[in-house]
Amino acid sequence: MSESKTRDVLLNMHGLRIEGRSDEIWQEIVHGVNVILHRGEVLGLIGESGAGKSTIGLAAMGFARDGCRISGGTIMFDDVDLAKASDDSLRLLRGSRIAYVAQSAAAAFNPAHKLIDQYCEAPVQHGIMPRAEAESDAIDLYGRLQLPDPGGIGFRYPHQVSGGQLQRAMTAMAMACRPDLIVFDEPTTALDVTTQIEVLSAIRDIVRQFNTAAIYITHDLAVVSQMADRIMVLRHGNLVEEGETRGMIEDPQKDYTRDLLSVRSFRKEISREPDPETPLLRVENISAAYGKTPVLYNVSIDIHRKRTVAVVGESGSGKSTLARVITGLLQPSEGHVYYDGAPMPPDHRKRNKDEKRRLQMIYQMPDTAINPKQRVSTIIGRPLEFYLGLRGGDRDARVRQLLEMIELDPDEFFDRFPGELSGGQKQRICIARALAAEPELIICDEVTSALDQLVAEEILKLLQRLQDELGLAYMFITHDLATVRAVADEIVVMLQGEVVEQGPKEQVLTPPHHAYTELLLSSVPEMDPDWLDNLLEQRAN
Repeated sequence: MSESKTRDVLLNMHGLRIEGRSDEIWQEIVHGVNVILHRGEVLGLIGESGAGKSTIGLAAMGFARDGCRISGGTIMFDDVDLAKASDDSLRLLRGSRIAYVAQSAAAAFNPAHKLIDQYCEAPVQHGIMPRAEAESDAIDLYGRLQLPDPGGIGFRYPHQVSGGQLQRAMTAMAMACRPDLIVFDEPTTALDVTTQIEVLSAIRDIVRQFNTAAIYITHDLAVVSQMADRIMVLRHGNLVEEGETRGMIEDPQKDYTRDLLSVRSFRKEISREPDPETPLLRVENISAAYGKTPVLYNVSIDIHRKRTVAVVGESGSGKSTLARVITGLLQPSEGHVYYDGAPMPPDHRKRNKDEKRRLQMIYQMPDTAINPKQRVSTIIGRPLEFYLGLRGGDRDARVRQLLEMIELDPDEFFDRFPGELSGGQKQRICIARALAAEPELIICDEVTSALDQLVAEEILKLLQRLQDELGLAYMFITHDLATVRAVADEIVVMLQGEVVEQGPKEQVLTPPHHAYTELLLSSVPEMDPDWLDNLLEQRAN
């Protein structure tokens, strides 16, 4: 980034203090943090779940989420103190000069309105451009962000596009008013590695072209090294370390930063071949469609007891659709699903309670998977009541055990609402809810995508311990090849609804690879600030 672009200070948060409320008691969660951001500069905020990254990012808009309040310091945005600004002043700034790209696109969009209507709302309401011009601008940005059918995709509803496409549509929406500052809160969490490359490149180009400043919040250190000019490391609401990106990556000064930057070390021990017994789950020649649109073509996989099968592929490849078929949420047009040798009813409504209990699922987006009006104890306790008949003290005791298993303090989290939890904490609650049913097979749909590297490794270790102790089988749907290397026994590679390669992990990850598998492996970001530029140049040639 040139010095001319970063000379003027756009945002200066000084002595920022934020409090959170639990049981009517206010406790400080951000402790006097200073943030300076220049025009055209990208600042990366990194740290483990609960470090305060999103809380500080939202404060840059003069906003505190429910259960939080800005209790001290100044937030100077272009000479306006957002901490003291009126609601009317903030309303004029938000969306026009300051925009936000949320971590969970599915929770951020209104499901009742088409994408292009939601894009046009801000520029029209702020008087920046008329509706027709806003629609044309939307189509242009959809194209820049590599969305398919830029002229038509905006006229779909949010549920009619994939999670990765929805995340890109939200990035375009944030750019609609050409803001001075965008807060990106884990914008590529929902994306596969190949799509992530396109989106990172597009975000970076758009930010540079319009000289937009950005706060980039992430737990993926390889990603932030491609995007940020400068990095701030946070922990427990405190600043740990700050510096230029290359210097931070190459020579971190603090032990905690070095831990964050370390390559994930956990690896599942190489296990023996599966027993020749009947697979716990057999998917046989499954084809499926949404309406008249086919999405799965003749898919067959086996999952044995105590084994982990990783299903990988880009956004829209059919991974989550396959999970929907297995769980009975989508009926196949052809083929069968067998559980422990017996055919499973294709409609979940025709499965008995025990068939449902034995097969559980952890969803990709915890924001949309748990009821925001229920306390943690109710969320985890409901399957204990439904499947196991536990009530009262027995139920509460088991909820506390499950919270300890996922490394959340029962005394602290038992009575919390989801709105009082970080993204990673919400995902762990979803894991505990699945474990509550005492299943034999768990489908993990991007189970660690919302977690920072340190917490993700602990979750993977936890799931591995549970597999060893309880004989669980896992189907891991993921775009994170580090997770695949860590936990998988077998790998299934999907592309456009078909299985293009499958086999033991060592076989699939050892050259020569299928061409698409090679593309996936080459798209995994590396902790090198030049990696993305080098990759794009290599592919261009």
